Parts: sequence; structure tokens; C-alpha cells
Amino acid sequence: MRKTIFIFAALIVALLALFRLSKYSIISGNTATEIVIAVVAIIFFILGVYIHKKIAPKQKNLVLEIDNDKIQELGLSKREYQVLCEITKGLSNKEIAEKLYVSENTIKTHVSNLLVKLNAKRRTQAIRIAKELQIIPQ
Repeated sequence: MRKTIFIFAALIVALLALFRLSKYSIISGNTATEIVIAVVAIIFFILGVYIHKKIAPKQKNLVLEIDNDKIQELGLSKREYQVLCEITKGLSNKEIAEKLYVSENTIKTHVSNLLVKLNAKRRTQAIRIAKELQIIPQ
């Protein structure tokens, strides 16, 4: 994370320096500097496209298959698993109840059972644990 922040900060400083250099070249009437700035901009553009192509395929490989054996090992029922999937979408108990056509109290019970089975204290912690166990899509 620090490396990413440092890289973006360095790019911003380089961009500001190029703006200052461009302003100076306009004032002085020296167009050779403008050509250098254009070449640097093209190099950064090509570098950005190259980096994107390197990173993009890696992101597609991050989608892992769901471990159904782990779901059975944890003892999650089909309904509890459905509730867990809806929680990952950020839905509230009421919204999940409306979507699954059950009462809100039933959803609360399922959420409580999920927290116990996943050994989590909060819904967000349950989602994190479920992702680590590869029982929900990332």
C-alpha cells in the first residue's frame, strides 16, 4: 500500500513539474521544451497501457471456485448460505427477508447461526471469514 501511495505521489510531483516547465517554455517562447513534454506524456501513456495489460489478467484469475465441501463441513444450511450471499451484497435483514420471502426474525436467526458457525462477532467479520474459506465469491 505504501509503495502505491509513493508511486502516485511521485507521479503527481512529476506532473506538477511538467506543468511548471510547460508554463516556463510558453513564457520564454522555447518550443523545444513543449516537444519534450509531449514525448514524456506519450511515454507515460504507453507505460500506463502496458501496466494495465500486465495487471488486468491477474485480476481475472482471482475468482476462485466455491468450496462446497467447506460449506458442508461448517454445517451451513442452504438458507443460511443464501442469507450469507445476500449479506455480502450489503443488504439489511429487512431487505433480505423481503427478497427471500421470509420474516425478518427468521433472517435474524439465520444471521445469528451464521455468526456462530463462522465464529464471527459481526456481519463484516463473517464475510471476511467466508471469503478466506472460499465459500463465497470474491
